[in-house]
Amino acid sequence: MKIFRKNFVRYIDAGLPILYVDTFEGYKTKEIIRELCSQHRRDVIEWNLLGAVDFSDGQTLALPKSDLAATLQLLIDDDNLDNKTLILQDAHFSLDKPETIAALKAVAQGITSGKYDCTVCIISPLVPLPKELENYTTIMELDPLTEENIGEIVRGFIKTQEIDQPEDDLLNKIITRLKGLSQTEIYNILSLAISEDGMLTSRDLTNILEQKQQLVKKSGILEMIRVKETMNDIGGLENLKRWLLRKSEIFKQIKKAQDFGVDIPKGVLIAGMPGCGKSLTAKAAAKSFDVPLLRLDMGRLMGKYVGESEGNMRRAIKITEASSPCVLWIDELEKAFAGVGGKGGGSEVTTRLFGNFLTWMQEKDSLAFVVATANKIDALPPELLRKGRFDETFYVDLPNRTERRKILEIHIRKRRPRDLSRIDLDRLADKTDGYCGADLEGVVREAIESAFVQKKPALTTDEIIDAIENTHSLSEVMKDSIDDMKKTYETLKLKSASK
Repeated sequence: MKIFRKNFVRYIDAGLPILYVDTFEGYKTKEIIRELCSQHRRDVIEWNLLGAVDFSDGQTLALPKSDLAATLQLLIDDDNLDNKTLILQDAHFSLDKPETIAALKAVAQGITSGKYDCTVCIISPLVPLPKELENYTTIMELDPLTEENIGEIVRGFIKTQEIDQPEDDLLNKIITRLKGLSQTEIYNILSLAISEDGMLTSRDLTNILEQKQQLVKKSGILEMIRVKETMNDIGGLENLKRWLLRKSEIFKQIKKAQDFGVDIPKGVLIAGMPGCGKSLTAKAAAKSFDVPLLRLDMGRLMGKYVGESEGNMRRAIKITEASSPCVLWIDELEKAFAGVGGKGGGSEVTTRLFGNFLTWMQEKDSLAFVVATANKIDALPPELLRKGRFDETFYVDLPNRTERRKILEIHIRKRRPRDLSRIDLDRLADKTDGYCGADLEGVVREAIESAFVQKKPALTTDEIIDAIENTHSLSEVMKDSIDDMKKTYETLKLKSASK
């Protein structure tokens, strides 16, 4: 916690009025703040919905319970704010009330003007910051636990519980799996792990992963996708598949790769036509990497309070890193960052989210491989396309003849494998120029459905051709848009996903 401690002291010395610590670790944060305030001979008053305590004498203060505004007003009236750090928990329940906002603003203005030598410290896992308090507030986070910190926690737990210490290899694996979790979460997982057999075993590695999956579910921001698709389910896109398979080899032996001087893979941006396999590739990548697939819905990040959206982004990043190694799939990236650099409240929030995302992509060293997809790459901010954000950017075009043949074969084999040898795939490939992968899958589905309804014993080439003739291809429906996309890909000199 060196960075948090250093910044906290620096901010107090600078007279910053409101420090907002975005964390679930309320108890631990209070301990650190009390320790720092004691070292600097600063009194602490702590308030939550159950009341207030002055830690200079340990006495419960006669302040209104559950009424933050009234509490602050009494402290102002009694001139009881000098040389104080005021720790507020549960404050997020009151930050939508005008009287609470007014009271906090009055305290903040008093601190800024030099009337009070005081710091307000709000500790909360939610950051519903009202606009009126934005200029007075500095948002802080606890330092993430390092492997060394986690090792100390695990060894301390083993000693406290008086259980046998696992072999070094297993202990190191457990410590690595616990990366990204908070101290409380680690204690909970370890307690659960020893509840059955009283020891830490290799089975607990699976339990740790399951508990990380619980974090994803509880977040409401990320979704864990069950993956069954493999690279063999993708027809074509050979350049992209080969590139991803190479990255998966690095991922699977990352320690050896790093020792050799190989950088940790960051991710890939896949742009191109809708229905041409971008989402399928994200799923197949997770399967190839043999890690969980998390899907980030950027729409869920947006909150109604100032700072809430940015807090959600930070939380999504934390959970992603806690779930690593993993693949993070961000679909239709251009919709997420539409309006970056524009004017107005919505654009400002989007710009800040974009800044947070860029910083993370640039600096991240976790085993979280990002697969971002976009239909309209020209709608993305140019900063996102610079080297150092993603390892590579590919574009996916409409499938060529060879790819169309392969896609048709995949979908027929999946549904009617016994009929495949009788189907003229070359003839079908010739008749589907301009069709995307989703079009081709739809054609096969429709043909099989038609054959079933007509009580035909098997799927035939003619049945599929009838379905083709009744289908408008993507190149027909979106001709102008597709032409514009192709020009953009040529201008940007993006790497083709196909051979």
